[in-house]
Amino acid sequence: MTTAVKPQVVLVHGIGGPRDIEEEQREWKRALAEGARAAGHADAISGLTMDWTVDTAFAHYADLFTRAGAQGPDAAELDEEAARLTLAVAADVIGALLASPEHAGDELLTRLMAQAQPTPLDQAGRPKQHEGVGGSARRASAVCAKLARVPGLQLGLQRASAAQCLGTLSQPGRYLRRKEPAPLPDGRTAPLDERIRARVLDKLDPRRPAIVIAHSLGSVVALEALAGYEGPVALFATVGSPIAMNALVWHRLRPHPPAVPGTVERWVDFWDGDDPVVPRRRLADLVAPNAAGVRPEPVPLSSRMLWTHSATVYLRRREVAAPVMETLARLSAAS
Repeated sequence: MTTAVKPQVVLVHGIGGPRDIEEEQREWKRALAEGARAAGHADAISGLTMDWTVDTAFAHYADLFTRAGAQGPDAAELDEEAARLTLAVAADVIGALLASPEHAGDELLTRLMAQAQPTPLDQAGRPKQHEGVGGSARRASAVCAKLARVPGLQLGLQRASAAQCLGTLSQPGRYLRRKEPAPLPDGRTAPLDERIRARVLDKLDPRRPAIVIAHSLGSVVALEALAGYEGPVALFATVGSPIAMNALVWHRLRPHPPAVPGTVERWVDFWDGDDPVVPRRRLADLVAPNAAGVRPEPVPLSSRMLWTHSATVYLRRREVAAPVMETLARLSAAS
């Protein structure tokens, strides 16, 4: 007699501060339920939201970026490399905003773009002189303070303070630089990126088929975590992913060159044309297939919203919910 194997859904969040894990998981599931209803899967929603047909877990790692009592790092805590990576994130976001109809030609963003360059430019577009020790960190702090007040981005950052904005935009660089130590419960330390990936892997049971839904920086974390994962991943869904971001992410991915993880059976990449975090380069053109020939499937969306990057904005879309619910139905029938 074959024992039924209950599928698992693992949700991986993006940048941001520590959050109420249970409440955020409920918000993601509610948003996915809305998308499922729009996609014609209303009869299967309870099985998802009540965990009757699938077990859902939320892989939370934001707390690993913060110190007790701190809103985010200040400029003095960012070394030269971390500060430059933070500026690279800011420049990509600013560039995407300037390319949007809402912000095209915006004078503040144009000045910020010059300030966020690896070598800062003066008002005439000439390279400035050497900034001195800590100059990149001070510049990153100043750019983030002004970005936190930009309409649309302000909404996405939930009216964050300058310190919170700096802390948020520094997270991709801190993860990808591979050097920062993070404390372990027993007092030892391990690399921050390794501890973050462990949070994802701790939620996965290799004996059970999985659906992994990853947002923003979480898609980078999940891709790297799944590279060595041996359990079956029936669906890898990425939403608002910066994986193809050339200046910051792509060349720092491990393993390199990036490929679809070996046990992933399908990868669907959802991106909104107005999402300032998603680069214009497409994953389908960049990521190598796995041995089974699986490649990322690009699915463009158009939300026509001021801020489109939120995970729940993506999950409410029927285009996103449909393959998730179809995969769940197939896995449930097989079990």
